[in-house]
Amino acid sequence: MADLPPPTLRLTVDRAALATNWRALDRMSGAARAGAAVKADGYGLGARLVAETLWEAGCRDFFVAHWSEVPDLLEVVPPEAIAVLHGPINAEEAAYARAVGARPILNSIHQARLWNAAGGGPCHLMLDTGMNRLGLPLAELDAPEVAALDIHVLMSHLHSADEDGEANERQRTAFDAARTRIAHREASLSNSAGIALGDGYHYDLTRPGLSLYGGVPRPELADVIRQVARIDAAIMQTRELQAGETVGYNATFTAPHAMRIGTVALGYADGYLRCWSGKGAMRNGDARLPVLGRVSMDMTAIDLTHAPDLAEGDWVRAEYDLPEAARVSGLSQYELLTALGSRFLRA
Repeated sequence: MADLPPPTLRLTVDRAALATNWRALDRMSGAARAGAAVKADGYGLGARLVAETLWEAGCRDFFVAHWSEVPDLLEVVPPEAIAVLHGPINAEEAAYARAVGARPILNSIHQARLWNAAGGGPCHLMLDTGMNRLGLPLAELDAPEVAALDIHVLMSHLHSADEDGEANERQRTAFDAARTRIAHREASLSNSAGIALGDGYHYDLTRPGLSLYGGVPRPELADVIRQVARIDAAIMQTRELQAGETVGYNATFTAPHAMRIGTVALGYADGYLRCWSGKGAMRNGDARLPVLGRVSMDMTAIDLTHAPDLAEGDWVRAEYDLPEAARVSGLSQYELLTALGSRFLRA
């Protein structure tokens, strides 16, 4: 069988920047240590690559959402370093956790019963201090099923850490009160944005996610966090337009004068969504190459006016610095990462 040619899309992960971001967040966590949320395939960048990089940097706590995400991590970090946010929702998941040694994060009396019935062992417990998503209601803290648990990390999650206001302090106060009612070894409350709120929110372990990957959820992080992900796409075709000719579906762009354009192998099926239509841009060195017309499923047209030497087979880089990309596209910084598709060569 013939060798498959390399993809015409590349997603480059700057491993040095990733490690630097984790070290910065670890320092900002003060006396606490920083873990790493590597769920959703390392926020779209490749969980195994991310975990391996962060383990080498010194990270020892990794968080995923689904049990299906555990096997990739087991190849690069020990099982006790892995915690699963969704917890076990049935006996099969509890048995799997026991078998491989990954730590479940229990969220309810139901999950506590499942874990105890499976034989128990070290676990973490998530408390609901106001998110009303997952987490044990505070009214159920004194349940016997909870008292029977071997809780290593007692945690909760801030719902508005990226904003200033009273909500963060209300949650912290509720968390502090709950901590006095239940035996545990360590406590954890803050995500990336929570780290920037200061020492009172750090406890023993912080759980950064977005900022590891170049996201800036609070202004305090703007000069600390480095861009990690870069997207490159190959030019498949170039063409000359005459004034009045249109580009793409529904002819949303009309050439105001004669111009040269290119079509690149990147579209909304790859996570470069239609919101970039008429807003996004690629770059070739210092030249900015605006997106023309609507982004299609597999391709996007760009203006080559300021890069006259580009030809078929050449590469351009998407403008994708997360804070600025979020401002331009209207997507959240999280969506910009996790929407990236499977057709990229990830390296």
